[in-house]
Amino acid sequence: MPKVAQGRLKVGQPVAIIDIGSNSVRLVAYEGLTRSPTPVFNEKALCGLGRGVLSTGLLPRDGMEKAYEALRRFRVLCTVMEIENIQVIATAAPRDAKNGPEFLAECSRIIGQKVELISGKREAELSALGVACSIHAADGLVADLGGGSLELIGVKDREMGQGVTLPIGVLSLLDRSEGNLKKAQKIIRKELDHLPQLKAARGKSIYAVGGTWRSLARLHMKQRGYPLQVMHNYVIPVRDAADFTALIERVSTETIDSIDVVSAARRPLVAYGALILEEMIRKCKPAEIVISAHGVREGLLFERLEPKTLDEDPLIVAASDLNILRSRSPRHCEEIVQWTDAFMASTNIIETTEERRLRHAACLLADIGWRAHPDYRGEQSLNIIANASFIGVDHPGRLFIALAVAYRHMGLSDDEVSPRLRELATSRMLDRARILGAAMRVSYLLTAAMPGVLPRTPVLCVKDDLELRLPADLGPLAGERLFNRLRSLARVIGRKPVLTVAER
Repeated sequence: MPKVAQGRLKVGQPVAIIDIGSNSVRLVAYEGLTRSPTPVFNEKALCGLGRGVLSTGLLPRDGMEKAYEALRRFRVLCTVMEIENIQVIATAAPRDAKNGPEFLAECSRIIGQKVELISGKREAELSALGVACSIHAADGLVADLGGGSLELIGVKDREMGQGVTLPIGVLSLLDRSEGNLKKAQKIIRKELDHLPQLKAARGKSIYAVGGTWRSLARLHMKQRGYPLQVMHNYVIPVRDAADFTALIERVSTETIDSIDVVSAARRPLVAYGALILEEMIRKCKPAEIVISAHGVREGLLFERLEPKTLDEDPLIVAASDLNILRSRSPRHCEEIVQWTDAFMASTNIIETTEERRLRHAACLLADIGWRAHPDYRGEQSLNIIANASFIGVDHPGRLFIALAVAYRHMGLSDDEVSPRLRELATSRMLDRARILGAAMRVSYLLTAAMPGVLPRTPVLCVKDDLELRLPADLGPLAGERLFNRLRSLARVIGRKPVLTVAER
């Protein structure tokens, strides 16, 4: 048997990031240094290193021991995974504690290499880079909330502003307020007062990074019965966020419905995260709250990429990777991209740049479910795409891709698609997904998923007709089933189907 799974990409050696934070110590191993990094292993230990640092000036001894234990385990795991490229960083708590140097020296000894202690400025910039490179056309304020500090920095695409670090991480805030939420609220208001970063982000997005805010978002998802489980790019409308944070502050965390989705160790901190978010909303008046699962660790990966690689579209890279791993013929899926380019241009249907890139991603993913039973290929493809760890796409966008591929397998009926899922997409998106799904249904019946046929069989609108002209050697394909699929495609774009075969 091969040592390495056939489902792994040849993207160089795996890399690992170990992040020693104020609340958790985490190991994330990635398949390689790519524009769309795929984690192959992810584990954390909640050590609470930032607990009591502001009041005592020292890292807690029990937290240090938990961190040492985690690092010993992480070193063994990296050896098992044969990862030599390991980057280890530490943030706020070791930075602020008097016994931080002693702690970091022991961490370096355990892990076998020097731990990089990053400044608050660098932490903010790395977090902004992680967000900018994983959220398409990001424009707003990155807010990275950890145990020891809160970093705020403006971002627009990959341009970033001046960052600021504030001593109001959830553990430091718990410490400073002595567990009193009203006192914590006063501290937050004072720290956030007159910050230019908040004023500059007015009317834009707040990109929330950090475990506490992810816990808040997970709870929000559960309470509203959200149909996806993907955290990255989850959007909470501002009014909803304000009402939800007020609820979290008002009642005991343990009494909240669905609190079981938040780990017991994090529950006492959720209210402090809610307080900070509520005050930021009040001062910033943002357009929306966007949860980012990417931050400092991914920023570390992205800053190591060549500029040419960094300019690649991460969604298309991820779709191309899955195409290579799971399609019968990756080249065939690439041909569908070009085939639908010509088809869409002939329809005169207006397509935005964003809609075009989503269509391209859907074409690349069109055949990833072929190994499933035919009756379940649509359902399986929809679930894989809707919940995949893609970056560079929002939730409505990923649903468009998922629905287009589902329609390609199941036909254009919505009977097998959850109404809750369809609610995430606009009417325009649903219409475009049906058009693309119908087009792909024609393409696969023409080609049996093999390359070389689509360039010879364009489907184009000519005046009021939708024409498919087959070369003579492919004439036997011109049966009733192919015509029925052509007719379905013609129907959704308001054309008359025409199927002809060239004479020999």
